[in-house]
Amino acid sequence: MSTMTLDQRIMEYAVYGGAVLGGGGGGWIERGLEIGKLALELGEPRLLTVDELNDEDLLVTVALVGAPGAKDKYLKPVHYIRALEMVSQRVQKPIQGLITNENGAETTVNGWFQSAMTGIPVIDNPCNGRAHPTGLMGAMNISELPDYISHQGAVGGKGGRYIEIGVSGVLERSASMVRNASIEAGGMVAVARNPVTVRYAKQHGAPGAIRQAIELGEALLNHRGEAAIDAVVNKLGGRVETTGTVTDFRMETKNGFDVGIVTVDGKFELTFWNEYMTLEKDGERLATFPDLIMTLDTATAKPVVSAAIEKGQRLTVISAPKEHLILSTTMSNVNLLKPIESTIGKPIVSAAV
Repeated sequence: MSTMTLDQRIMEYAVYGGAVLGGGGGGWIERGLEIGKLALELGEPRLLTVDELNDEDLLVTVALVGAPGAKDKYLKPVHYIRALEMVSQRVQKPIQGLITNENGAETTVNGWFQSAMTGIPVIDNPCNGRAHPTGLMGAMNISELPDYISHQGAVGGKGGRYIEIGVSGVLERSASMVRNASIEAGGMVAVARNPVTVRYAKQHGAPGAIRQAIELGEALLNHRGEAAIDAVVNKLGGRVETTGTVTDFRMETKNGFDVGIVTVDGKFELTFWNEYMTLEKDGERLATFPDLIMTLDTATAKPVVSAAIEKGQRLTVISAPKEHLILSTTMSNVNLLKPIESTIGKPIVSAAV
């Protein structure tokens, strides 16, 4: 496959399909549509397959870092461009492509605006084909490379909360500084980070996952209600776990993340750390991250992120096994999965790997 022309219809598919692959995280549909529309108004973003570049070409990840539920978050398109400029200055090499950190309602269209403004193409090789909570999960296992220097730029906030930082150093420390910056900025920052070669991204990222999001969005938006949910589940090779009413919902923002529990009909429990981590029925585990667990409005089939859940909502809970997703090598890295357990208080590694 060759370069895909990105238009309004493809953009909507990408946002809605990305929302499903967000698995409860990955940003807000309305914001994704807003950024995607702006990108198309300002220029002509291009989506290339990774095979259209040379193996030694340099890719940079563009991302959002923070808590989608944070009330004081503030991001503008200019923040995305500024973050990219900061990384370009640090690496002092040309950047041949932009990749997103993950799939999600906002994150699937990460890079479109920057592409429209700079002419640098978006490459269909996201760092991960589904959304995930931590920066390290979206770093294609460069955390395992002892000599890798992470270059990052982060920008966000307004007024007295405006912040922009440029960081170079060990990945984990750099990611931690960016996470702290998101808190200082009111909850979220636009980030450009972690230059890698095309060869490395092919091996450790998720080539083809943007097209998977577009195909999912097409299945969702070309049907209505229950038929739309069925079309998505069929496309994913997943299943509908339950349809019911939200009987309990608890969420708190901790260390820049949304963490909580959703209960449906008093017997289905979903835990989330931005994204849904576990699904259980009466204590029996049905799905475990990085399996995809997602909630959709039963009447409209609109994907509902974890931070938007409310008591009394009628939701349909779907799941898809990790084998049917296009995932990064980070999704089988025990060191990266282990922190989920202490955050949500449930075993993950034994079920996930």
